[in-house]
Amino acid sequence: MRQLSLWAVVSCCLLLGCSGDSTTSPPPEPRLIIRLNFDPDQERLNNLGQPARILDGNAAQSPSIQRMSAHYVEFAPTAFTPLGDGTIIYQGPETSTGGTLAIDFREAFFAGDDGVFINVALDNLIPGEYEWVRVSLSYQEGDIQLLVDDNEITGRLASFVGYNTYISSFDLNQETFEVNDDKLQGYWAFEALGYSVTGQAQPGATTVPNPLFETSPIPQGSCVVTGAFEEPLVITGEETQDITVTLSFSVNQSFEWTEVIQDGKYEPGIGEQVVDMGLRGLIPTASN
Repeated sequence: MRQLSLWAVVSCCLLLGCSGDSTTSPPPEPRLIIRLNFDPDQERLNNLGQPARILDGNAAQSPSIQRMSAHYVEFAPTAFTPLGDGTIIYQGPETSTGGTLAIDFREAFFAGDDGVFINVALDNLIPGEYEWVRVSLSYQEGDIQLLVDDNEITGRLASFVGYNTYISSFDLNQETFEVNDDKLQGYWAFEALGYSVTGQAQPGATTVPNPLFETSPIPQGSCVVTGAFEEPLVITGEETQDITVTLSFSVNQSFEWTEVIQDGKYEPGIGEQVVDMGLRGLIPTASN
């Protein structure tokens, strides 16, 4: 009889789903996932967000971006929202170690093509509609083609495009660069086949597309690239699924130089000078 009673209890538990632990884990909180994408075929824009051609006497190429970092990501409700008055999704650490306030490169996050840059709780977003995204880029690293002694080779270029960056050191193509100082927008380094060099672009030489130039300007020397959602991103505050926002940056002929020989090949050894390393547009898209 005792065996029969025990079997009855076990059978009842199997039918009713009995468990020794009566607690249920809450569902995971939905996340906002920011991905980066680098598109060589996306439209090439100027600082005002208008289509741009290559200047006469110059040539350009689309670099193969390996990784990128940003210092600031903001969603703006309208074209009239001033910079900083939208919802700030991410702001990276800053430091005064180099003497002035600067982006702290030691604490930077990086992502490659189609890589996740940040992943934050979706409740960081204030409910409402967002039409625009602003991204303050701080660093980009990619491969470019150049001509050296009639040989075409591949080199790796690092561009610090943030307003001001404190750099202790950084690695590029297995070469270590010691800096231990602040560097303004336009500082760059290059490495190819064991040869390395650094330089500083002229102020204002970095293209920063902002279609909201008239209604929502950005500070001179910053790299706040602005782009519009095709359809406004609607946040209700009741989301149960992750939302992924992909930030597609145009690298369409974004590396530009002055030509000494009009052949469309970058040849620094004969005095061809880099004039622009900025990005050429931003298109954000959202998906569940």
